[in-house]
Amino acid sequence: MSDIPRINRGGASGMPSRPGFSVPWWAILALAIVVAILVLNPFKTIDAGTVGVKLRFGQAVGTMDPGIHVVIPFVERAVVYSTRTVKRTFDQVNSYSKDIQASDSKVSINYRVDPTKAVEVYSRYGETFAETIIDPVLLKRMKEIFGKYDAAEIVTQREKLGSEVENNVRQNMPPGITIDGVQIENIDFSDAYEQAIEAAMQAQAEVKKTEQELLRQKVEAEKVIVNAEAAAKARVAQATAEAEAIRVKGEAEASAIKAKSDALRESPNLVQLTATEKWNGVLPTTMVPGSSVPFVNVNAQR
Repeated sequence: MSDIPRINRGGASGMPSRPGFSVPWWAILALAIVVAILVLNPFKTIDAGTVGVKLRFGQAVGTMDPGIHVVIPFVERAVVYSTRTVKRTFDQVNSYSKDIQASDSKVSINYRVDPTKAVEVYSRYGETFAETIIDPVLLKRMKEIFGKYDAAEIVTQREKLGSEVENNVRQNMPPGITIDGVQIENIDFSDAYEQAIEAAMQAQAEVKKTEQELLRQKVEAEKVIVNAEAAAKARVAQATAEAEAIRVKGEAEASAIKAKSDALRESPNLVQLTATEKWNGVLPTTMVPGSSVPFVNVNAQR
């Protein structure tokens, strides 16, 4: 047994010795910082179309524009509001008209946050300002204004109703919250009332159609009268013109006869001269006893 060779394994433990190795303290610190950054993530990205409100121990201390910002973990955090228009819809807003007709309306509202007043909005109304401010104002004003109109007026003047609701909501919204529009997308009355409204509108349309027909007939009758009067005036004018022409012609003929009469009276031989100018020179073939030959002077010259 004593003759078996021993293997030297080095050192007291039997392992071979190696040179010493140690990590610098600054490397450990840097690694710890990197790990802390990755785990805690103190960077906050604010997207375009939004604004961030920086909170420090729960108190708003400023706004953050779109970009990358540092938020101290466990000390600060960011609340993000959209500065783009946001649409909020209410599918069933129950309201009563002035004549006590119930309806369920679908109403939507478009709003946005003014980025310059984001801190004020958060400080006064918190993150859920839409639920605490916009919803109550819209619903209250919708019911109040709806109750100022009869149901028939609501059906026929929905655009006017919507404009009044929008203006009223805008006037009662606090600073920092901008209302871009309010739309009444649908108004649903009871089936029985809608049928009655439809029947009434059809009757009104028939009345209007009858009135238009009567008006058309009246216009046609007036047109006939005007045409008849124009034709009568035209005939009168024509008869007057013809009578005037006859009068002028008669006066001309009378003047001519008077002129001839005056001429004959002043020149007795004018008749014989006129007859002589018209005679063709042919003597008559027969003679009546005792008559004279025309234009032949039987008195002998001496």
